[in-house]
Amino acid sequence: MIRVVLPFHLQTLARVDGEVALEVPAPVTQRAILDALEARFPVLRGAIRDHGTLKRRAFVRFFATGLDLSHESPDAPLPDAVAEGREPFMVIGAMAGG
Repeated sequence: MIRVVLPFHLQTLARVDGEVALEVPAPVTQRAILDALEARFPVLRGAIRDHGTLKRRAFVRFFATGLDLSHESPDAPLPDAVAEGREPFMVIGAMAGG
């Protein structure tokens, strides 16, 4: 099981508390996790990725094992700790402003 941590506003939208556990087939990639997340919680479609291009929204970041994976290829395998469920894949709402 893959553990996914969502920011509070997406937890509210999906009506979940805390982490979400997902069954994701290997290889575990950002795309595979987000596909599984959107399949289980259709209300999240378009909130994390653009509907048409499936690219990450500008103010959403992805972290795992202390690394910012936001600019990595969505098809790159994630660290083993994430694939094995020892560490969560985190979706974070980025801050902006001045």
